Amino acid sequence: MTEHLYAVIMAGGGGTRLWPFSRQKTPKQLIPIFSHRSLFQIAVDRLKGFIPYQRIYVVTVADQVRELQQQEPQLPPGNFLIEPQPRGTAAVIAMAASAIRKVDPLAVLAVLTADHLIPNVASFQEYLKAANAVAEKGYIGTLGIKPTYPATGYGYIESGKPLGDFSGIRAFKVERFIEKPDEMHAKALFSKDNFTWNSGMFICRADVMLGQFKEYMPELSAIIQTLEPKLGADHSSGDFIERWSGIKPQTIDYGIMEKTTLAAVLPARDLGWNDVGCWDSFFEVADPDENGNIVIDARHTGIDTTNSLIVSNVPERLIVTLGMKDVIIVQTPNALLICPRGESQRVKELVNYLKANNLTLFT
Repeated sequence: MTEHLYAVIMAGGGGTRLWPFSRQKTPKQLIPIFSHRSLFQIAVDRLKGFIPYQRIYVVTVADQVRELQQQEPQLPPGNFLIEPQPRGTAAVIAMAASAIRKVDPLAVLAVLTADHLIPNVASFQEYLKAANAVAEKGYIGTLGIKPTYPATGYGYIESGKPLGDFSGIRAFKVERFIEKPDEMHAKALFSKDNFTWNSGMFICRADVMLGQFKEYMPELSAIIQTLEPKLGADHSSGDFIERWSGIKPQTIDYGIMEKTTLAAVLPARDLGWNDVGCWDSFFEVADPDENGNIVIDARHTGIDTTNSLIVSNVPERLIVTLGMKDVIIVQTPNALLICPRGESQRVKELVNYLKANNLTLFT
């Protein structure tokens, strides 16, 4: 039964790892780069036929809310919860849990991301259904992604004792969360069957999560309680902003998940999950041509060009490559990125360099 299941899509990030497409004012979740749909729109699409629009909430920042509403006008305006300033995922989830519990005291929250790809939608909805059943037992469920390689860019979850089967999917107690490992540690974790990647998606009853905040993050809990009468209404008042600014920034992982005894994990093997964290991720989610090249919205002509990514939002500008192999080329009207394949994780470093050298026009 999922009539009390609510989606909370976290869409306030200002990611820079897909620069120069992703900028501070146009973060990656807003960019229509996959079949002319943004990652945010794709996140909403995944819920169609499973959670009605009336039970889909979005947490974002003020300067993104208009664009998000324009991209998904079916969502009720009151379902957009605005952060006055970024205060981390713990504050986001506490705010959403408190706002939605006012609407439905029996609410179960599926806290989801706005910037991931999950091609297997049917399987994803089945896992949410199972996680909902786990949450109704009082656990804080999370979807763990079965690793496909020894990644160093993700955190890991160690599964402990089984909790049983829920809608045909097995859940386990979480033994521990592990920070992003180095290469040697990642290879060791990858070799074991009881470790999954931390997807950052959580499913829990609103009242249970708020109880955990009261126990483990009492200062945040107290501030959210004082704000509760205004949640879902005007978040721009001076009083609301002042109280919100008193929240110490913290992630839900550090604040709750690494401390709670209620964490449960559902290992997922067949979602096709990818967090699209950098340009190199596109080699995992897009189909290459006969030369191994991936060309997205670009007018490209190449000679002896192989295993490369060429992306553009200036289709009238021709990109010509000669003798190129394993490169990434991203073109925008005012910036051009060229880097070797395998190096795009360093784009955030590049953006910081631009800011430090007063080139903020391009960030």
